Amino acid sequence: MNKKMTKILIVEDEKKIAELLSDYLRQTGYETHILLRGDEVIPWVKKNEVEMILLDLMLPGMHGIEVCRGLRQFSQVPIIMVTAQTEEIDRLLGLELGADDYVSKPFSPREVVARVKAVLRRAAQPPVPENTLNAGILKLDEETHQIWVSGKEVDFTPVEFGLLKVLMSRPERVFTREELLNKVQGYDFIGYDRTIDTHVKNLRRKLAKHGVEECIVSVYGVGYRYHIPTA
Repeated sequence: MNKKMTKILIVEDEKKIAELLSDYLRQTGYETHILLRGDEVIPWVKKNEVEMILLDLMLPGMHGIEVCRGLRQFSQVPIIMVTAQTEEIDRLLGLELGADDYVSKPFSPREVVARVKAVLRRAAQPPVPENTLNAGILKLDEETHQIWVSGKEVDFTPVEFGLLKVLMSRPERVFTREELLNKVQGYDFIGYDRTIDTHVKNLRRKLAKHGVEECIVSVYGVGYRYHIPTA
């Protein structure tokens, strides 16, 4: 029986770049599909199974930021943004909307493949012997990739899940931003020091919606620690 290939959607209006990425990903063993317009993405994802999206920002039909926002309304599929826009505001806005990584043009196709592997690895989260973390009213299951707050399941992106898992594994232990980047991203994530700050902001916002406040504590000049919340 043939093993199902991981499908990656490439959304890029420059056809040569899209085909180059597709070639490298196919050589690595992935199945790919290319879309050249932003307004085609959401309808396509709703009708097709896909395990990863490489998403350009400057797209005809619909801007990549809007595409990402729309996707996050119904899907937690991992998203890597690929764009020539390198301004900090664009990077942080993309991550705040739920993107899992960000690659700037020009890029090495091999680097993109490495990023894809790392994000998919995080999303898969293979089970470990002790796969459930309980910390106050929060419960995290590594095997099923689920998080509950006071018994109610809450959706998180793969990066947010990984970040919360690391913090919950050692309550009150302070993790530096560099430690969190290495543990959560799974590879040498050069630059983007504020990436962790952005994901922490997202975590706090989602947890606050469910009545959990101040469980992720900032340690000025160092990083973050997890304070066990109570009901």
